[in-house]
Amino acid sequence: MARFDPRGKANRALLVGVPEYDFKQPEHPFGVSGDLQAVEHNLTGLGRALRTGGIFTEDGITVTCPRTVDEFDQDLDAAVEAAEGLLLLYFSGHGAVPSTGDELWLLMRRATIVPGTESVFRGAVPWKSVLTVLSRARAERVVVILDCCYAGNASTAWDTLGTAQRQRTSLLMSVQANNRIDAGDGDGPTPFTAQLVRLLQDGEVGFDGLADRLRSHMSAHHTTLREPPEPWEPQSRSATSGADVLLAAPPVRPPGTRPPQPPPTLFAEPYGGGGSRHSPYPARTRGGRRAAARRPGGRRGLIPLTGRRRLAAVIGVPVAIAGLVATGLAVLGGGDGAACKPPLELRLLTDPDLEPTLRKAAEAYLMSNANRAGDGCRRSGITVYSAGAAATVAAFGRQSDPWQRPTGDDNNPQRDIGPQPDIWVPASFASVDRARLTSPERTYVSLEADPEPFAYSPVVLAVPQNLAAEPAAERVGSLAALTEAVRKREAKAEVRRTDPENTDAGLLATIGLYGGGGTEGRSPASAERGVAQAGPPARTGAELLCTLPDDNEVDDRTTALVPEFLLKTGVGCDSATRTGRMAEYPVDVPGLSPTFVRVRWRGADRDKEARDRAVEGFRTWLTGKEGKTPAASAPSGGLAVFGQDGFRSGSGGHRPLGGSDFGALADPGLLPGPALPSSMTDALKRYREANGPGRVLFLLDSSGSMGGLWEGPGGAPGIIAQSLAGLGGQDEYGVWGVATEPGNPRPYGEVLPFGTHKREEAQRAIPASAQVKDVEADPGRALVAALEYMAQRGTESHGPQLIVYITDDEDNNRMTEDGRLNDLLASARARKIPVVMASLDAGGCDKGKPDAAVSEASGGRCLDTKGDLVARLRDEVARTGTGDEG
Repeated sequence: MARFDPRGKANRALLVGVPEYDFKQPEHPFGVSGDLQAVEHNLTGLGRALRTGGIFTEDGITVTCPRTVDEFDQDLDAAVEAAEGLLLLYFSGHGAVPSTGDELWLLMRRATIVPGTESVFRGAVPWKSVLTVLSRARAERVVVILDCCYAGNASTAWDTLGTAQRQRTSLLMSVQANNRIDAGDGDGPTPFTAQLVRLLQDGEVGFDGLADRLRSHMSAHHTTLREPPEPWEPQSRSATSGADVLLAAPPVRPPGTRPPQPPPTLFAEPYGGGGSRHSPYPARTRGGRRAAARRPGGRRGLIPLTGRRRLAAVIGVPVAIAGLVATGLAVLGGGDGAACKPPLELRLLTDPDLEPTLRKAAEAYLMSNANRAGDGCRRSGITVYSAGAAATVAAFGRQSDPWQRPTGDDNNPQRDIGPQPDIWVPASFASVDRARLTSPERTYVSLEADPEPFAYSPVVLAVPQNLAAEPAAERVGSLAALTEAVRKREAKAEVRRTDPENTDAGLLATIGLYGGGGTEGRSPASAERGVAQAGPPARTGAELLCTLPDDNEVDDRTTALVPEFLLKTGVGCDSATRTGRMAEYPVDVPGLSPTFVRVRWRGADRDKEARDRAVEGFRTWLTGKEGKTPAASAPSGGLAVFGQDGFRSGSGGHRPLGGSDFGALADPGLLPGPALPSSMTDALKRYREANGPGRVLFLLDSSGSMGGLWEGPGGAPGIIAQSLAGLGGQDEYGVWGVATEPGNPRPYGEVLPFGTHKREEAQRAIPASAQVKDVEADPGRALVAALEYMAQRGTESHGPQLIVYITDDEDNNRMTEDGRLNDLLASARARKIPVVMASLDAGGCDKGKPDAAVSEASGGRCLDTKGDLVARLRDEVARTGTGDEG
């Protein structure tokens, strides 16, 4: 493996430790659990190891114990400004997780807790903000090492970094997510840093080898403070460049001299263990067998810390919030004043349209008595996240194997969907059957759905008030009749629908547009022309309703096909100039039917009984399935939250769970039920094939400045290879390398010939054939040539087309010379071929930048590393292709 060698460069190491805290319990009820004297030993030992490690000079190492966030920020800014080669950031102190998510916070000396608020920590630094500052660094490589409780929670923010940041940033975390760790009694360093220092003094050490050796040692000899105990497993995220980072290369010692002695440690021996090696889901062999968990013996020669003394030595959340995990909330201990253990974390996956409401429901549950045990402690914490509806169904159905253990870059649900959930709440009852595997293939997941939905929301036409029908009877009918009536009132009226790949609501609307989803009715191509718009469709209903007011004329004449509840909740962007809307009810569009699904993973049975109890407790509260109240009774628990957001009951006539004074009809008559699984599957297939096979031309910036953004699956060629997942055997595509070589009149060279390809062969060929050239790129000329080329191809058939340009923007100045950008924009508007500008720079799509202008003029999207560029690019390409290899 290639290795980045920082020796001789301007390297900087910032060692941050917080051994003492100003506000501690019991004197301060909202203080931390205690001081961490082991942190002083950490700083001393690590500083000595780095000074003798051959990478950092004496002046290149800063050791700091910040009292406040401002002091930490100043130290971090100074290191970021000074580092040019390797920047290393180390933190040791209390780490904590807030009440409404799983984001890690680093507590400074004057940190306190504010119970009951969304951001529960004062005097603490959110990990995401640290990553933001590090993204400004000029350093070629960045390495972060965290030794604190909940350190593994830092991986979530790293996973959402832009491509350029992931290319150069490596992260080493002392423990897996949602776990607390023992810091000892203060007479020596913490167990993790003691072993870290020892390994850094063992010859040449690279990041990847260091992470592996730490993980092996710690999991074999230590356990976390979770109940039941788990093996202590440091986690890591290696930079996606594919090159390791050299962290230590001590000079060769003359014969007869003694090496420097590592600092003493009290944690060389194991002290208990057992449990799964990968909480909450165990590792397994390829054949599906559970990996054996090591169960070391007891500690020898040391008396384990117990009671409050041990709690005071925990590197993590204060005693006041010792029960805090993921979306767990701050508690002041149990009813008898004793500290609470960390509650069990549950993961809830849902549809993007439902995510905001389910977040509110999870937060309400965590505050409720239903989530408290007899001792007053929280039973569970809940992390709510969403992913594209079609991708989620596919992942459950055919990708449960790589979801447990990713084996490549093509199918990786952990990356594309998220962690393995305990609970799934699809927006349609039919999606459960679609997600169940019907073929004889082996599956590692089972889905246990409630027999009926717990809520309902019809998919409606959100019609501008000036175009809506007045009598209630005229607001109910077939989708075709209702849209025709709107067009009679306004000849320029438009109808828009969300992306059918991303939400169940978009797919249900598509069933109606196609005339029921069967072979009869409108042709998909004709129906798609009826909802066509400039640029790609909105990803969610809320996004659609919030982008319409960008143009007042469009807002006044455009009807949106969205779930009814969004007329109440999808107004977070509301303004004085926003057009009010009324709901009209198409009887041939199936409604949303949120359903509770218990997800079980093969081999994940270490804490089965406790997890079952936690899931059942939330299910009962959310759905109201235990001890049903009469239909006339006011909803409580989760149904009350859904009622506040505009949902209806899941059965019994679909009565409103709350009010209907947001443009809805309280009783529009008999509402359509859930869709059939076959109807949704057929509609999605017809949508993908509506305009026939697609064509995609990829332009790959191959200029010299791209050299640092080239290697590995996260490099520019690898990003293109990953995006081919949405293209099938009938789609045509090719790749141009954009670099202006002397003597070549064309501003590009061919990397992959344009035509049909077998996907796997193309994914291998692109990284193998693409080469960085020691020349500049001329993006303007290349884009004009691509527009002309695709326009010529478009005369052969009328399938969808797309141009994708992946670049670091270093040569964008050539686009703006001598008015060339105006010519390019004119060509883009005339050709009407969407161009996706995929910028590997965090600010590439800022307003006024060439990338943003080109994508807007062409009707395409601009993507940069402020978001998940790789996933969004895959979506854009999939929307053009058929995704069918046959």
